[in-house]
Amino acid sequence: MPLELDYLVESASQTAGPYVHIGLAPGAAGFDIYDRELGFDITGPNAKGERIRVEGLVIDGTGSPVKDVLLEIWQANADGIYAHPESAGEVEEGFRGWGRVITDFETGLWGFDTVKPGPTPGRNGQTQAPHLNIWIVARGINIGLNTRMYFADEEAANAADPVYNMIEWENRRATLLAQRDDSGDIPVYRFEIRLQGEGETVFFDI
Repeated sequence: MPLELDYLVESASQTAGPYVHIGLAPGAAGFDIYDRELGFDITGPNAKGERIRVEGLVIDGTGSPVKDVLLEIWQANADGIYAHPESAGEVEEGFRGWGRVITDFETGLWGFDTVKPGPTPGRNGQTQAPHLNIWIVARGINIGLNTRMYFADEEAANAADPVYNMIEWENRRATLLAQRDDSGDIPVYRFEIRLQGEGETVFFDI
């Protein structure tokens, strides 16, 4: 007898967590489960370009850091090429262009070392400014949130970026900008992600 689809109901939803880090980033959480964790190495030792560090917080609607967040990062290399079979070019040996980090359980700070990406090709022959693609999951979030991090010191490239300029209000676009700090051994870009409330980060429906 054929299954009557009219009688099927939607499965209940469930948020990620509170132990999402154990399953997705066990090494960072102190659990020695895998010989090599998927996505831990973003660029590899052979990546050319400027070495940088990216750091930030994920902040909730009350202004407090969220301390059980997992973030996935996807980026191009310094030449604007992704580690993907359909990319028009090749990346350096060992360059993954994808990584996974979790927030510090005490401070909520997350961070990783990488290389600054180059401009990437967009639709209809347009060029996209250097950016990182970020996916966020945490307790209380039913569906992962997608956003981008642009570099505040790439003003000309940002001004021409088709995605960045889809955002109508300047103060909303500013939520996607990471600020550069050259006071340390390598440049650090600081990026705060606000989940809701004043200064809420722009998230994309993709």
